[in-house]
Amino acid sequence: MHNLDLILTLTGSLAAALAFGYITHRLGLSPIVGYLLAGIAVSSNTPGFVANRELAGQMAEIGVILLMFGVGLHFQLKELLAVRRIAIPGSIIQSLFATALGTVVAVVFGWGWTAGVVYGLAISVASTVVLTRVLADNNDLHTPTGHIAVGWLVMEDLFTVLILVLLPALFGGAAASSGRVPLALGLAVLKIAALVGFTFTVGTRLIPWVLRRIAGTQSRELFTLTVLVVVLGIAVGSAALFGVSMALGAFLAGMIVGRSDFSLRAASEALPMRDAFAVLFFVSVGMLFDPGQLLEAPEVILLTLAIVLLGKPAAAFAIVLARGYPVHTALAVAVALAQIGEFSFLLAALGRELHVLPDAAVNALVAAAIVSISLNPLLYRLIDPLEAWARRRPRLRRWMIARVRASAVPESAGAADGDSVWKPSHRAIVVGYGPVGRTVTRLLRENGVEPTIIEMNLDTVRQLRAEGMPAVYGHAGHRETLEGAGVDRAGTLVLSASGIRDAEEVIRVARELNPDIRVLARTAYLRERPALHDAGANQVFAGEGEVALAMTESILRELGATPDQIDRERERLHVELFGSK
Repeated sequence: MHNLDLILTLTGSLAAALAFGYITHRLGLSPIVGYLLAGIAVSSNTPGFVANRELAGQMAEIGVILLMFGVGLHFQLKELLAVRRIAIPGSIIQSLFATALGTVVAVVFGWGWTAGVVYGLAISVASTVVLTRVLADNNDLHTPTGHIAVGWLVMEDLFTVLILVLLPALFGGAAASSGRVPLALGLAVLKIAALVGFTFTVGTRLIPWVLRRIAGTQSRELFTLTVLVVVLGIAVGSAALFGVSMALGAFLAGMIVGRSDFSLRAASEALPMRDAFAVLFFVSVGMLFDPGQLLEAPEVILLTLAIVLLGKPAAAFAIVLARGYPVHTALAVAVALAQIGEFSFLLAALGRELHVLPDAAVNALVAAAIVSISLNPLLYRLIDPLEAWARRRPRLRRWMIARVRASAVPESAGAADGDSVWKPSHRAIVVGYGPVGRTVTRLLRENGVEPTIIEMNLDTVRQLRAEGMPAVYGHAGHRETLEGAGVDRAGTLVLSASGIRDAEEVIRVARELNPDIRVLARTAYLRERPALHDAGANQVFAGEGEVALAMTESILRELGATPDQIDRERERLHVELFGSK
């Protein structure tokens, strides 16, 4: 019966997540809202199917580990350093402000100071998933606003990782109950330092070596399995050998893989499993929500929403303005951060496990997350109308103009290197670096176009990088690989290899990321041309057709045909082989 219960819980939870996730996506909301609603639907607090909360929580543990691995994998120190003067002080001040407000709410409702601090920390951190989605949907991800918001959130994530590690030392076990908190905290810091030192000393040498050996097998399954073993192995080893949370071990594993040549491939091939287990994590959080408490204590939820939707954005707006940025940038950053998400739930789950947070606090967090995540995209779209309204008010308009003139930070500040060097029409992505790819790349560079190469041969990628050429290791059919190559800012995508696996999917994903990109594709057979055109290719060059044209021209020359005859025959044959396209 236990196995049946496990299968029923897994199937029911994923099915509910699929249904609610699809509905919320169609409504223009984040799927996270749907996953939380799915958890509510399969919980014991609502009628119908009831999933096993304990089993769901155990499966969600894997989701937490993989979520933390993803955070470490995508953590880029250079992105943080580019906006460090605003992101570091801004995130710290805003987090302290939100934590203080949350603590006050908790104390007022009788939860105590300890629960108040944990609760305040939980509502101080925004969702990375929601923020990047909102910025991308509004074409602000690669703007100064986007860089500031992402850097700000990176600091919040790092701060939250530290809290996740220290909470068990502060409130767990006999150390906390006996009052030996300083000793326990000092011991935890030593363990963390030992883990970090060991992981980066041994891991940075061993893990890339192992991944390189596995990548040499050209087996996608073995590579995916290796990444999962590395993540879970380091996470479990962190807890078993160092007494540190598995979340920190997974984060460190992500950082090590992210610094290697395999970062994009790991993201594209191994992290889809993360998404499935992360869904279970959100469902398990939703299962903790009790709709009945909305009627019993609506004030807690309303005050929490006030902090998330008003207090946090107000603090961020004031901080960004104080650092000399224009009003638009301050508004955009403030609204983008006006929500809570996955890290809030991680803190809440740990606080509940340590018997620090009451169920009412978790309930309020889930309700606040559902509302804030749902409203965030809508609020972000109101920034421009709000600015337009303000400019029609003489006093506000004069103040906004004065802010722009007095701004000490140019609009381009914080942009990553190279973001504005090449315009979209002067960037190209070349998939494959065989004879055709090399020729296309040389022609592009000779004509002032900057190409980025996507290649599955690691040695080729390293050679290109040594020569100073941008190159990405990974399969072009994965969204993460194309994003890493900058397809959203490119003018042309060239599929130079004829045997690209899932070429149609490559084109479709590229079109989703950049609808205006021009796609040139190569294929071996004429029968494959229609499918590539249907997928979105502007031009398709088939090897069979080009060989037929070349052979026809050679035969006609040997037969003594005139240039005009050869041209007419080439044109006729071109129409027969390639049609009107």
